[in-house]
Amino acid sequence: MQTKLTLRMDAALISRAKEHARRSGKSLSRLVAEYLSLLDGDQDDTTALPPTVRSLKGALRDASTDREDYLRHLEEKYL
Repeated sequence: MQTKLTLRMDAALISRAKEHARRSGKSLSRLVAEYLSLLDGDQDDTTALPPTVRSLKGALRDASTDREDYLRHLEEKYL
């Protein structure tokens, strides 16, 4: 169930928050709700990630690479 909440704050802060919400493609209400849910750990940390990054999270979990593999990759790529 959703309930209305009224917040009072500085007009400049509200303007900046609305602009941030617009750039994020989210409503200001959604941004506030997401922030408040983070305060007590209701939301897992992947929700705040962009979709592309979220899809990659954990992709290398079982990978067995080390520094030597990385150096070999760089040599092959740039030499």
